[in-house]
Amino acid sequence: MVHVSLRSLVSGRVSARRASIAVAGALVVGLVAAAAPASASPGGGATTVKAAATATTSTSVGYGGAVSSVDASASRVGLEVLRLGGNAADAAVATASALGVTEPYSAGIGGGGYFVYFDAKTGKVSTIDGREKAPAGISHDAFIDPATGQPYPFTPQLVSSGVSVGVPGSLATWDAALHRFGTRPLGLMLLPSIILAARGFPVDDTFRNQTLDNKARFAAFPDTAKLFLPGGDAPKVGSTFRNPDLATTLAVIALKGPQAFYSGPLAAQIADVVQHPRKDPASTLPAPAGTLITADLAAYSVVNQVPTHVDYRGLDVYGMAPSSSGGTTIGEALNILENHHLSAATPADTAASLHLYLEASARAFADRGAYVGDPAFVNVPTDTLLSQGFADARDCTIDPLHASTRPVAAGALDGSGCASVTSEEPADTENVSTTHLSVVDKWGNAASYTLTIEQTGGSAMTVPGRGFLLNNELTDFSAVYSPTDPNRIEPNKRPRSSMSPTIVLDDGKVKYVVGSPGGSTIITTVLQVLVNRIDLGMTLPEAIAAPRASQRNTATTSAEPEFITAYGGALAPYGQVLTPSGDQFTSAAQIGAATGIEVGPGGLLTAAAEPVRRGGGTALVVRSAR
Repeated sequence: MVHVSLRSLVSGRVSARRASIAVAGALVVGLVAAAAPASASPGGGATTVKAAATATTSTSVGYGGAVSSVDASASRVGLEVLRLGGNAADAAVATASALGVTEPYSAGIGGGGYFVYFDAKTGKVSTIDGREKAPAGISHDAFIDPATGQPYPFTPQLVSSGVSVGVPGSLATWDAALHRFGTRPLGLMLLPSIILAARGFPVDDTFRNQTLDNKARFAAFPDTAKLFLPGGDAPKVGSTFRNPDLATTLAVIALKGPQAFYSGPLAAQIADVVQHPRKDPASTLPAPAGTLITADLAAYSVVNQVPTHVDYRGLDVYGMAPSSSGGTTIGEALNILENHHLSAATPADTAASLHLYLEASARAFADRGAYVGDPAFVNVPTDTLLSQGFADARDCTIDPLHASTRPVAAGALDGSGCASVTSEEPADTENVSTTHLSVVDKWGNAASYTLTIEQTGGSAMTVPGRGFLLNNELTDFSAVYSPTDPNRIEPNKRPRSSMSPTIVLDDGKVKYVVGSPGGSTIITTVLQVLVNRIDLGMTLPEAIAAPRASQRNTATTSAEPEFITAYGGALAPYGQVLTPSGDQFTSAAQIGAATGIEVGPGGLLTAAAEPVRRGGGTALVVRSAR
């Protein structure tokens, strides 16, 4: 083990590699002593990280705990925590931190997210809102170009800027989750990520393609180009990507706690980058400056929210309450579908069920746009949106044989029958690059956690010498301020999100844990996975792998090409118009990248991840049943 003094480590007077090895060596001894058998080798953590590079499978069945994520290394990290006696909260935090290393364009300490947790001892579902916040100094016209009086073009101008950066919430979420539910300290749960960042991980097609998709944005910021475009090109597939700066940053946080991020030199650096974007003078990006200051970071705190809850087919479905719109929108759609018998017994039954799924989703999205925002600033009618009576009123506007003309109007909160109201539908700018993890431990605890830095590559701005990208989460606000818009820009406000970490209970015990990335398609992805599994007779792996369509109260329905091939003809008589999916930021035409876990009879765990989307995910169990 390399010996360095604490003062040298924190002051940065040692190399990143030696710093990370020193902290990793100290922490791994503590982890093994606290949780592993006496005969365990202190080097086990390093072996785990190395093995993770080659262990990939999208479905595992067994006992003793399970982890599912989009990345093999991250899933292996979480599984090792479970094997060493950690619980679902411990494993979720360790997995999330590892995703910040291997999925740096989707997650990391520069972002935020939502954490849903089931405590088996109390039988209670709790949530943590770790969404990014607008700085106190932001103005209503923050996204308006003073030179034109019009909003900055969304991409690449607005998304690549200081004004788009919200106060990050991920580290505060991890700390809160471990204090409320975990059994291990944050420093120990950061250990695998320190090792992973220092030693590196193999570059795959997804990582290279995401880098190339953002090459122009990354090249505009020298600190980002240095890290992610070495020699002017994206890292080659099969090469090892190392991030010693991130290893050092995580090591300091492991030693000093979250205050090392939310105050002190690192906080000052973050604020300075936001206020003075470090742009290549040759770049044509305007990169407008933001107003985030160190006081915004010091004042950040997570919110312990009551989860959303609906009963669906006798199951208790829990989700994330506002500021996320995921729980209310999925809950409302399920309540509408509760009035119908959905089946895949025949092709005609499948088409009828999918038609109803699309119509229910359109109405739930109409109400999301009209009523949902940060409840600290907006009177969100959560109870009404989740009531069966409101869903029944929305259901009576659905023609079971014909598609509605969309966008449909929002429901009248105080109306009866089929009452609706006219409301403006702001353009949806929420981006698709997010990540999700699902965990169940041997005690029956469960975590469903969705985290993000928003755009693929976030703001494209790397904090110099720190190894992580800052989010561009504030672009989830409506660009043009309107006093009637629940998602209008306001100081200290959390922008509305579609992240939908979900836990489903059956008779008080975990049945399903599910979630997905995908911007506003997260909601439809989770909804469709639940309908596929609960109503249409698919297994959980089949429900996740099945082709998807996403109706978000738009004239046509975005659908994966495979969905159009399979169901386009059957849905045409209903008047459902399907258009191929795809987004303007990446080369993919895929909707979501879900992960999930099902708990079956006798505690049998089925962990499932995407077999293909985003390069395929990795789902692992502690003890295989095969």
